Amino acid sequence: MALYEHVFLARQDISGQQVDSLVQDFKKLIEDGGGSIGKTEYWGLKTIAYRIKKNRKAHYTLMNIDAPHEAVAEMERQMRLNSDVLRFMTIRVDELEEEPSAQMRRSDRDDRDGRRGDRRGPPRDRDRDRDRDSESRSSEKAETKTEKEEKAE
Repeated sequence: MALYEHVFLARQDISGQQVDSLVQDFKKLIEDGGGSIGKTEYWGLKTIAYRIKKNRKAHYTLMNIDAPHEAVAEMERQMRLNSDVLRFMTIRVDELEEEPSAQMRRSDRDDRDGRRGDRRGPPRDRDRDRDRDSESRSSEKAETKTEKEEKAE
């Protein structure tokens, strides 16, 4: 059987329980077709890059599938008919990852002890920077004046 990674986006209006219900329905379709779903990951409600069917956010879900092509094609057909599914993508892979996906590892990283890699924090003191810059400019001017005076002598 072929191995697939499948990600789908569900409408923002539905709850997390309804997303789980969708996953169970699709899992049943795959199992009826002679396949199995190894891992499912719910990535949460995330903002999408552009509006899709009047939705600005979507529930993201990943499924690792080990099934024949016909079962996956039937699942995709059902997704096209389901109004709760905004988009989906199925990719055939050589092997399935058993460890958490990069998206899940990223969310785990956000829970660290308050350390933040982004540059948020108190705003820098712009007046201090401005004073420092003006001091360096005035010292440069003073140096050029003394050089001119030395050349004149």
